[in-house]
Amino acid sequence: MSDPHLGPVPRARFSELMSKRLIGNLEWVRRKHIHNMDALAKIVADMRAQNPDHVMMTGDAVNLGLPDEFPQAAAWMRTLGDVKDVSFTPGNHDAYVKESLPHLQTHLGPWMQGDGGEAGVFPYVRVRHGVALIGVSSGLPTAPTLATGRMGKQQMAFFAKTLALTRARGLMRVVMIHHAPWRGGATPGRGLRDAGAFEKVIAAHGAELIVHGHNHRTSVKHLPGPAGTVPVVGVRSASAVPGTSRHLAGYHLYRIDRIGTTWMIEARARGLAEAGGEVIDLGKIEI
Repeated sequence: MSDPHLGPVPRARFSELMSKRLIGNLEWVRRKHIHNMDALAKIVADMRAQNPDHVMMTGDAVNLGLPDEFPQAAAWMRTLGDVKDVSFTPGNHDAYVKESLPHLQTHLGPWMQGDGGEAGVFPYVRVRHGVALIGVSSGLPTAPTLATGRMGKQQMAFFAKTLALTRARGLMRVVMIHHAPWRGGATPGRGLRDAGAFEKVIAAHGAELIVHGHNHRTSVKHLPGPAGTVPVVGVRSASAVPGTSRHLAGYHLYRIDRIGTTWMIEARARGLAEAGGEVIDLGKIEI
């Protein structure tokens, strides 16, 4: 799941609004009617009822990156399951301004921690049942009106090594990122700046599945890999209520099986078919 945009937004101090947050605070007047916490509660309850082995949350837990938003986000993350069974990757709203970054690390660091125990180092790796969950960060502070992301050269190089090492171990590799990680994956001012470099890494080292949020809709893209194409699946916001059926609150449920040396992935969408409705099975996702 992704993009819960938890509300309500705490009242900001005057000094905290002397930045990009001033425009964001005005924008929240509109967005608070889009992101519905009752719908989010239904999504979480339905997800927990499926008894998943692991939960991937790909960012935008908060809205303006205010200090008081992050304890609220951490409390909500605990409702998804035990910290060892829930992984988080930050989005652009989590890294809204430079001042947000220490609070992001302090409060959400436990969900951005690899099996080695070091928190806040990307990419991180958690291995569960033969699956390597690889969390990368595309969230970074940007200028007003921009929602772009970037991994950066250092993280990208480490990402390539991580894919190679986990492949050598015979693990299935699931990559978690907030932004759509291909060129043209979002409208201007909202994309991943180094998407071309990401594509090159996948072309060289591959992955079995890439999941992302940010665009608030279900989508399926395939990137070239060394042994075939790699599915890249975008998910709806977990709390959105207005809009078309493709945008209403939802999440994805994956079943992963290994048959011999082949990993089999089945994906289904669950969510709202109509605003105010109940969470239902929305059908298989063809990946």
